[in-house]
Amino acid sequence: MKESDRLKGALFESRPYVEYWDRLKETVEALWEASRDEEEFLGLLQREIEKTEEPFKTDLRIFLQKFEAL
Repeated sequence: MKESDRLKGALFESRPYVEYWDRLKETVEALWEASRDEEEFLGLLQREIEKTEEPFKTDLRIFLQKFEAL
């Protein structure tokens, strides 16, 4: 699935607030590529958040908040 403007925007908006920027970018882009649509992407992201340890879990939550706001 082609990277959307919404995904790029959420990454841009979350960058100042996250601790592990490179890991976040790599993770969400991989989840995006693995999904067929935004709904599936959000499900994969939610599962990733559930299984991830802090402090990266917070980075994922920040990204999700920014993504949903766009």
